Amino acid sequence: MNLLQFSYEQEFTLESGETLARFNLVYGTSGTLNETKDNVIWVCHALTGNASADDWWSGMIGEGKFYNPDEHFIICANIIGSHYGSTGPFSWNNKTDDRYYHDFPFVTIRDMVNAMELLRIHLGITKIHTCIGGSLGGQQAMEWAILQPTLIDNLILIATNAYHSAWGIAFNESQRMAIETDPTWKEKRPDAGIQGMKTARSIALLSYRHYETYTQKQTSPDKNKQDDFPASSYQRYQGEKLAKRFNAFSYWVLSKAMDSHNVGRGRGGVEAALRVIRSKTLVIGISTDILFPVSEQKYLAQTIPNAQYTEIESIYGHDGFLVEFEILSQILKQFYISSDIPKDIPVEKE
Repeated sequence: MNLLQFSYEQEFTLESGETLARFNLVYGTSGTLNETKDNVIWVCHALTGNASADDWWSGMIGEGKFYNPDEHFIICANIIGSHYGSTGPFSWNNKTDDRYYHDFPFVTIRDMVNAMELLRIHLGITKIHTCIGGSLGGQQAMEWAILQPTLIDNLILIATNAYHSAWGIAFNESQRMAIETDPTWKEKRPDAGIQGMKTARSIALLSYRHYETYTQKQTSPDKNKQDDFPASSYQRYQGEKLAKRFNAFSYWVLSKAMDSHNVGRGRGGVEAALRVIRSKTLVIGISTDILFPVSEQKYLAQTIPNAQYTEIESIYGHDGFLVEFEILSQILKQFYISSDIPKDIPVEKE
């Protein structure tokens, strides 16, 4: 995807009442906007994602993939608070003449969407054919469909919820507690808290995956082994991997934003907010998701007017939406051509 930057040079008021003097959003585009401007696919990324959706969702976006830039204008904006170029904790704070670090203001999912709405206006996009997102990305897509009920034709919500659960908040708080144990966390430097974030990522993986994922992928073939198990090295590897591409400040800010998610806040409650949605909506759950259990997606489908629900059988838990490209493509194909989604879609094997 081609990476570009949108700069908003006016004061931006956050839901908390705090303000940013200005902000930048890095966004990626692929394909060409057609003459009628009705081929926009807007992808909302999850917690540690970025604007290069064709990288982290390569099974869904690209030449020959379901969302093909030869047919669609695909866009993904890196959210406020993230690590990948948009305004966040490493941005300059004119009030202190230093980077924000711990002083970056509290942001919500709604703040992220309001910033993307300004980007949309800047780009002259008046209609979004499809807005799609999983996890925190789904939270953004849902907020946008409520904020602008006539903007999005097709809304696809994967492994997400209408408000973040006490269970999900507890996982996030445990991760922040891990960051706090890092003695460097209180320091104002880019790598502060990075060791703690490695542990936080290990905690997160336990909520992203499933018992069967670890059983099938991380069980040692050596039945006599007493130490140095594959599951142990895998957890450490995942922590190290994230530490090479992310920072603890953004991790903290975005996990707090996820905790704040509640579409009913200030709108008369969750049900009243969801009933505002006018998009043709597909809600997808993942059978083994313990972080966003399917009961949350079923609630969305039952409450959003005329929404459809389907479920992916997967051993990969919450991360199934980043892995199960084949079945997801088949589900989406059926969604676009039919008003009904089969409960069981056979996967064609090569």
